[in-house]
Amino acid sequence: MSYVRGKVGEQVEKQVSDNSAVRWVTVEDEFAGQRLDNFLMRELRGVPKSRIYNALRRGEVRVNKARAKPAYKLVPGDQVRIPPVRVKQATTTSVPGGLAERIKAAILYEDDGLLIVNKPSGLAVHGGSGVSLGLIESLRQIFPDQKHLELVHRLDRDTSGCVMVSKKRAVLKQLHEMLRYKPGAEKGVDKRYLALVAGSWPARKSQVKVALAKNVLRSGERVVRASPEGKSSLTETRLLGRIEEASLIEARPITGRTHQIRVHCQYAGHPIIGDEKYGNPEANLRFREKGVKRLFLHARSLAFELDGRRISVQAPLPKDLESVVSSIDKILK
Repeated sequence: MSYVRGKVGEQVEKQVSDNSAVRWVTVEDEFAGQRLDNFLMRELRGVPKSRIYNALRRGEVRVNKARAKPAYKLVPGDQVRIPPVRVKQATTTSVPGGLAERIKAAILYEDDGLLIVNKPSGLAVHGGSGVSLGLIESLRQIFPDQKHLELVHRLDRDTSGCVMVSKKRAVLKQLHEMLRYKPGAEKGVDKRYLALVAGSWPARKSQVKVALAKNVLRSGERVVRASPEGKSSLTETRLLGRIEEASLIEARPITGRTHQIRVHCQYAGHPIIGDEKYGNPEANLRFREKGVKRLFLHARSLAFELDGRRISVQAPLPKDLESVVSSIDKILK
């Protein structure tokens, strides 16, 4: 088996362009602090996430010749062993013209280091798990001159709204640090969501605080449950108004756990309308007849300071959701 050395972002020799040989990559300063799993996803674009995590579990990936966990933070000078992984060339999918125009029209904010996009519901943020083309792959094709586009954070496929995409590694590192939960400290990025939940949300209920743990079912489906053995999780909430058999709330996640808002609403006894995984089937059916044919969860706004500039962005509620709650007009302005 041949071994090839290279630097991050460097083109490897033609005979290994299909990732069929072991590579050793030296981590440069600009990638310091990046998680190992995210680093591998960049180096092995097109490889399913499940294959990457399997390689980590099996010890096929090494850092300085030792096993490393997915969450390991890289240090400049680290030597990362990237195993041979074959990828079918057919996995590359071109962005349809209509989708490309839709994504360009959905850009809410742009500067030299950052994009904020109003992601439509139904579009995954990245490919994998049966999805060949997500938001980040689409943006890389739409803007081929931007060589460092990376997701800053994620939204579920069915959730619409604000998603940050960095253009520079330095901006990515800054925002990751700002998003990191630090008990007792004010969060650097203020993220707010709109959710329509089943039933009458109590006006006095201002937060849901319960630990969350990930589980994987036999089918391979990932679910999250409230569990004392999980990670501490906190969502601040505010009642905005009520309509028949449902309540519109604003949710502000203080921590950033997988499916956090969805599971916290379920735990509070008021699951989100349209949630096929954690929701109430009867409520979902009733509101489907009213026009809610998707998860009613929308990342409405982002606010933060970056390099001395105050950035505040809002994504309007999609028309299919707005029409259902139009009587609660005070929050839609």
